[in-house]
Amino acid sequence: MNERIFIAGHNGMVGRAIVSALNTAGYNGLVLKSREELDLGNQEQTIEFFKREKPDIVIDAAARVGGIMANNTYPYQFIMENLQIQNNLIDGAFKHGVEKFIFLGSSCIYPKLADQPIAESSLLTSPLEPTNQWYAIAKIAGVKSCEAIQTQYGKYYISLMPTNLYGPHDNFDLETSHVLPAMIRKFHEAKIKGSPSVTLWGSGAPMREFLHVDDLAEAVLFSLKNELKNHLYNVGTGKDMTIKALAENIRTITGYEGEIEWDTSKPDGTPRKLLDTGRLKSEGWEPKISFEKGIKDTYEWFLKNVNTLRESRF
Repeated sequence: MNERIFIAGHNGMVGRAIVSALNTAGYNGLVLKSREELDLGNQEQTIEFFKREKPDIVIDAAARVGGIMANNTYPYQFIMENLQIQNNLIDGAFKHGVEKFIFLGSSCIYPKLADQPIAESSLLTSPLEPTNQWYAIAKIAGVKSCEAIQTQYGKYYISLMPTNLYGPHDNFDLETSHVLPAMIRKFHEAKIKGSPSVTLWGSGAPMREFLHVDDLAEAVLFSLKNELKNHLYNVGTGKDMTIKALAENIRTITGYEGEIEWDTSKPDGTPRKLLDTGRLKSEGWEPKISFEKGIKDTYEWFLKNVNTLRESRF
């Protein structure tokens, strides 16, 4: 409980949830640095941080993230910034004696047409989804870097790959957010304005799985308390739904009574992304927050914070 744990990206949605989970569990050696205090994309600053702070454990929740529009618009930033951040963290941690490193990625690392549900063994077996390949390639490099350290040096460097995340402190910016928070904002604003319809991207046919960020935080805590056997673990619920069903759920929760129109000229992305979570389940972890409760709680948080939502960095 007294080990120095550096949580990279602690001000983001995932990082905040992890800090809360660790505080609740009694960990009292958390090391937290804002972007202004430490630029993780700067190798020199990152190396100096490791020399000065000497963390025992690193949890990497820092990343450039966004939805289809952001990935399509800023491909260079998505691949380069993520590579810089994670390479500085992984190499800095390894060279300065960090024995435990938890790398967080995304289910988009898997092939576009992977067998469903997607097992960890599907990695690098066929082409990626073109709309988020830049982010995926960066995260795959991080997974393989941690695997290499574990294989060559026996250190506990593992990777957790969550499915689509949502929850408090999400990015609700309509230009750069993921599908679920974008829908919450669109339906809410349409209700306030009295708009007769809301237009959503694609056909609504793709299927997606959603995990509350607090469940991911509990999975991180679980991986700290238990010496997991493998280097890569999927983190999800094992259940998915169509984007159309998601939209209907959010329309109901927000109280919007207008129509939903689908712009089929826009890309759908990967047809389906359901994770096989059997590997982590066999270790003893399962999610606890139902989708219905999670969405309601997220919308309540949105309503309380709608006037102070964080802005996109793009």
